[in-house]
Amino acid sequence: MTSIDELKVVRISGTVIPIPGDNIDTDRITPADAMTEPTFDRAVEYLFRDARKADRNHPFNDDRYQGASIMLVEKNFGSGSSRETAPQAIMRYGIKTLVGESFAAIFATATSEDIAHLIEYTRNNPKTVFELNLETKTLSYNGIYLPVELPESTRIALMTGGWNAMEMLKANKNKINEVAGKLPYIDGYAK
Repeated sequence: MTSIDELKVVRISGTVIPIPGDNIDTDRITPADAMTEPTFDRAVEYLFRDARKADRNHPFNDDRYQGASIMLVEKNFGSGSSRETAPQAIMRYGIKTLVGESFAAIFATATSEDIAHLIEYTRNNPKTVFELNLETKTLSYNGIYLPVELPESTRIALMTGGWNAMEMLKANKNKINEVAGKLPYIDGYAK
């Protein structure tokens, strides 16, 4: 069982994969046929599948970016329909956070100038390790610190482990059972 402490996210470090381009919607992240899968187990196989077939130089085809845990994106990443396979595919690839100019309600943002600089820098230095620090709200590399912004409620939820409601419920199963056992109207509550 996952503990609340295991859900806390304060710092994420690793190499970066740059995904240039504005308005990359969930249909481009994972194509429609990914939705026919009964589970998310194979979601990563669909990650940018059509773009990767069309462009052999796509960052997800480039060995220099394999093992990246941070994705750099530009404006309006993840827009469009609420295709659940898109974030699942990104997560299952190993990406722990996205940093971009703007999102359809995802993680942290940075200025367009900083994102353009980071994408170019990463193309020239793909093995650079970056660190996203939610305490200081910075993305850093090689002694350079760039500010990032995200809603304060999101930042606190990540730092306290409160971002995953299902895992919080499972981690507090004993407390839930204790309270349920004291309620007179819950007779035969399945523990």
